[in-house]
Amino acid sequence: MGNPIKNVAVVGGSGNLGRATVVELVNAGFAVTVLTREGSTSTFPSGVASKAVDYSSVESLTSALEGQDALVSTIATVAIAGQRPLVDAAVAAGVRRFIPSEFGINTRFLGKEPIGAILQGKVQTLDYIHEKSKQNPSFTWTGISSGLFFDWGLEYGSIGLDKTTKTATIFDSGNEPFQASNLPHIGKAIAAVLTHLEQTVNRYITIASFNPTQNQVVEIVEKLTGEKWTINHLTTSEQRQVGIEKLSKGDYSAFSNLLRQRVYGDGAGLAVQGADNALDLLGLEGEDLEASLQVWLTK
Repeated sequence: MGNPIKNVAVVGGSGNLGRATVVELVNAGFAVTVLTREGSTSTFPSGVASKAVDYSSVESLTSALEGQDALVSTIATVAIAGQRPLVDAAVAAGVRRFIPSEFGINTRFLGKEPIGAILQGKVQTLDYIHEKSKQNPSFTWTGISSGLFFDWGLEYGSIGLDKTTKTATIFDSGNEPFQASNLPHIGKAIAAVLTHLEQTVNRYITIASFNPTQNQVVEIVEKLTGEKWTINHLTTSEQRQVGIEKLSKGDYSAFSNLLRQRVYGDGAGLAVQGADNALDLLGLEGEDLEASLQVWLTK
């Protein structure tokens, strides 16, 4: 794949995943530049450069990307459709590897699931990247599905645990393994992609820190706290129905309901294990579920 990647630009570097990604890229020895909106007051670690850009202007983005070997986008789902100017600018500036904001569930086989309507921005952006790469062979890409953001989800309640009230919400039987990754681990995977260019060229890969069941998570937190937790049982079929009703009204908070239905439903089959987990390919190891829960409980 030619010369190694040295200079990496990051979009969304002030967000939850973005900050973890910047730290891991710096730790891996890359020269990192964060693209920011004009007027942004975000600050970044020592040695990280920042450039203000107009995200709607290919010209502004192209100028900012001159000299960059790789571009990583960690922007939130609501802004995903805005990645197309980034793609055009990356091609124009000679960027060699683009890692788009695919982090989360695998968007390559959503079928006609309702959640697919919310994620069309991701689907269409990656299709566009694939098309541009075929037209410009020196422009390559890697998509990374990481599953649920586990550490972030613990902190903000989306994993279904409340450590204050020692309450857990379990969907369906709670026995379905689900793909999950901690934010720093995703950052390490991004950095590893950029040092494993041949192995990851124009590929969609899946990673997971671990693939627990909801019941396993509850069992561990009960062990760590020495107390029984209150369990609330809900069904993913109800989540699906609530999500569809919200979506019909243009309420995109439906994403949370539809996500629960997709990943926790009995028989979902979305765990990423064995050869499907690209950690070995990237030279990384999985993480310790109990240790991750202990960190959260002691915060």
